[in-house]
Amino acid sequence: MKIGIGSDHNGFDLKEAINRYLSGTEHEIVDYGCYSCNAVDYPDVAYEVSEAISKEEIDRAILICGTGIGVCIAANKYPGIRAALAHDVYSAERAQLSNNAQVITLGAQIIGEEVAIKVVEAYLNVSWAEGSKRKVDKITENENKFLAKQNQEVAADSHCS
Repeated sequence: MKIGIGSDHNGFDLKEAINRYLSGTEHEIVDYGCYSCNAVDYPDVAYEVSEAISKEEIDRAILICGTGIGVCIAANKYPGIRAALAHDVYSAERAQLSNNAQVITLGAQIIGEEVAIKVVEAYLNVSWAEGSKRKVDKITENENKFLAKQNQEVAADSHCS
């Protein structure tokens, strides 16, 4: 599986630890930064990773910031993305099994390296078996309706009076 990973500066050290762990697995890793402890805005990294998923350049992703909340919110603003905050093994498994989440997010200031690696391992070792498919389909349908309505409004506003 091709896995994207990205963080802001608050998540840099944890991202590097997860990268080291993943380098010993069969997964192909794409690192979207950041590449140091210098300040980086988490939405920039989250959008880049989300776009890569949308374009099918990667299969799944791990995003990290201080709490995991900011990158989760940012990733979920990208159309078609389902990101889930996971700080324990059960949540990581359910993110994939129940919700087909393409992204899990972690808070570097919330969980330690050992737990984070177990969470990532749990997330990557399960596949969506269409659990809660009806609910996931509803999310997608509502998102598509919202986007269609928004596109209609933009098109209507662009016509000359």
